[in-house]
Amino acid sequence: MTICVFIQVRCKPGHTYKVAEEIALREIHSELYSTSGDFELLMKMYIPKGEDVGKYINDKLLSIPGIKRSLTTMTYKAF
Repeated sequence: MTICVFIQVRCKPGHTYKVAEEIALREIHSELYSTSGDFELLMKMYIPKGEDVGKYINDKLLSIPGIKRSLTTMTYKAF
């Protein structure tokens, strides 16, 4: 079973469009949104079964130049 996570991404000034383009090119997201507030982007990502969540996000997303910070929210089946 995959793990669904939501990741808010804060970009360095002037890098939001470049970061969004790179996320799209890497095809690592299910959904990607531009947002207002403390973070510029919000993405939904599914982590493949057997993958370490932190390492996967670090390797696949946080290696993109222009990302300043991220906040990951993991989801759990509660109902």
